[in-house]
Amino acid sequence: MTAPVGERVLLIEDDSRLAGMLIEYLGKAGLQVIHAENGARGLALHESEPVKVVILDLTLPDTDGLELCREIRARSDIPILMLTARGDPVDRIVGLELGADDYLGKPFEPRELLARLRAILRRARAEPVSTPATGASADVLRYGRLEIDRAARAARIDGAPCALTGYQFSLLLALAEHAGRVMSRDALMDAVKGEAIEAFDRSIDVHISRIRAAIEDDPRKPRRILTMRGTGYVFAKAQD
Repeated sequence: MTAPVGERVLLIEDDSRLAGMLIEYLGKAGLQVIHAENGARGLALHESEPVKVVILDLTLPDTDGLELCREIRARSDIPILMLTARGDPVDRIVGLELGADDYLGKPFEPRELLARLRAILRRARAEPVSTPATGASADVLRYGRLEIDRAARAARIDGAPCALTGYQFSLLLALAEHAGRVMSRDALMDAVKGEAIEAFDRSIDVHISRIRAAIEDDPRKPRRILTMRGTGYVFAKAQD
């Protein structure tokens, strides 16, 4: 499966060797890659060239990648995939809170980058959920293959129901409604006040583990609900 020809990607990366490899690899997959070697050039190309997604390296010679992420997000809703060689998870957390849709640590497999780009592009191409006269579908959140139905209080993967308790559904909904933002355990407990709750901080971790078992393709390598060690959890905006 290749991406439709004509979809363009803006790559902001100062490593010319890595950029050349990605231009060739993604080009063979059907993507057109426009390359900027620094932040200033990247911002200029973002303004002048129609692209579908930005791949943004956080370590640039002329500007901080997080600040550039903030600037791009202030100007448009274009999806942003961050590349980072930094070991500090705070950078990833801040990047997601600034509006990045996904992140990938260096070094990485080009196939994984392509898979994440395809997921982002599929979501960007998806039409908004239509609202019939009843307004029922306005209560449905869709993230890739995952569907979260507020009215029915049910989650489905490819149309198949996920086995969740009422409390676990409330936790999932709270995370999904704040997609891309890190939620602490306290914030999650506040979000589900009024539910029958096991009122221990660590019980959140147990329930998240069970939610992952229900919605993740591989719960050992979660892609929908990510752990930000020492901070909390974040629901990925871009999903397969």
